[in-house]
Amino acid sequence: MLGFGRWGLWATTTMCQRSRADKHDAHNVPMTLLAVAAGGVLGALARYGAGLLVADSSSDIAWSTVLVNVTGCLLIGLLVGWHDRKDRHHPYIRPFLAVGVLGGYTTFSTYALDAQILLADSQLVAAAGYLFGTLVAALVAVWSGLRLAGHGHRVESDSGAGEPT
Repeated sequence: MLGFGRWGLWATTTMCQRSRADKHDAHNVPMTLLAVAAGGVLGALARYGAGLLVADSSSDIAWSTVLVNVTGCLLIGLLVGWHDRKDRHHPYIRPFLAVGVLGGYTTFSTYALDAQILLADSQLVAAAGYLFGTLVAALVAVWSGLRLAGHGHRVESDSGAGEPT
């Protein structure tokens, strides 16, 4: 796969190649795809539910999109931190939770569309606040998730070059 580092393609590499942590054979690809699909259904339902719970109509900002993207970032941080601390992993945890559930739950495309709509409406300050505010909140959420899960090191690249924080 592409060289985005150990966690850049963390969730999806399980389906395409053997991971150091999860050694499962190609004959398990159908089960991996089933795990992704099942997780995707749950994530999409959670995303839809969040949209129903958080009404966006009274604001120019799509708060439901902010909510799912930031909480999704917190959850991926927790998942990576938890996964790093365990010696053994079930081979379907990553595809089910990271690709399926969190992939179906979070929504980068809606984030980009919402920003484009704000820009098209000449709401430059709201668009900038939405774009940068969501980005900062998402990064803080991932960092917080890693820390809450007890991840005491920087996320390492495939070369294994990471330094304690």
